[in-house]
Amino acid sequence: MKRKRLRYAKWGYIFCAPFVLGFLIFSLYPIIFTGVIGFTDFKGMGAVDFNFLEDPFQNFKTVLSNPSFKKAFGNTIHIWLFNFVPQIGLALLLTAWFTDKRYHIRGEGLFKVLFYMPNIITAATIAILFNALLGYPMGPVNDIFMRLGISKEPINFLVDKSVARGTVEFIQFWMWYGYTMIILISGVMGINPELFESAEVDGANRIQTFFYITIPNLKTILLFTLVTSLIGGLQMFDIPKLFLMGGPDNATLTTSVFIYNQAFSGSYMYNRAAAASMIMFVIICAASAVLFFLMRDKDEVLLNKQMRRQEREYRKSLKEGRKS
Repeated sequence: MKRKRLRYAKWGYIFCAPFVLGFLIFSLYPIIFTGVIGFTDFKGMGAVDFNFLEDPFQNFKTVLSNPSFKKAFGNTIHIWLFNFVPQIGLALLLTAWFTDKRYHIRGEGLFKVLFYMPNIITAATIAILFNALLGYPMGPVNDIFMRLGISKEPINFLVDKSVARGTVEFIQFWMWYGYTMIILISGVMGINPELFESAEVDGANRIQTFFYITIPNLKTILLFTLVTSLIGGLQMFDIPKLFLMGGPDNATLTTSVFIYNQAFSGSYMYNRAAAASMIMFVIICAASAVLFFLMRDKDEVLLNKQMRRQEREYRKSLKEGRKS
């Protein structure tokens, strides 16, 4: 039996080996290498050698003092906030609508598919679509505005910084609210149905049930959604890059686009791109830690403290009993 178990375990290691090898080569090594070159003078296309700087944090200081990085970081926070807040609000509303048994929704499955559909469309397709919709001088939006008499001449929407940033925010919201809705619905399905039945028997209306039963029991799922959205928002790249290449006047420039531009355009400043990546990594870790702390289960924390205190008291009483 022991030999058979060893042979069975061997095949498990063999099947895991391709993933482990791929992770070591294509994920772990690039991460470590990025961390190293952030402290060096590594730059230039085709460069293979580099030297560590006398001031190891020079690249980090240069990036943090760079006006473009400050602008990109501000844009990233702005775009994330203005797409996530309506995204989570609409997702919660749709979750309450779809999971309340008192609503008898016909074609519920079709609605879920339609709401989730934008998430499966590629970012390149969506960027090209919205660029064409807002095209100048000929574009569907300009055509509608002129036909309705809203404007007499075509409007070049994409040179307006507010319109460009707002469009990116809307695209991010439109692409991801369906995904957030599906995650929240799956969380609600994991709540004990007896809680909803008890609330209905006690006379709670739909709003009270949602805020006093659904939301408290969704805290873990909401934390997951918030953290993953924060990470995705701070790493936002595809839509800002493909839609207007970070323009106009850096209005849609995000930190990921800034890092890409530093590494793969101009002087190929790989060291500064690595430093910017590490700065964003630290910011994401710190922000995620704060979210975990703010949304922790306080009752569970208090219970753990009480259990540890009781355990210490029990050990103390055992020691005193042995001495006596």
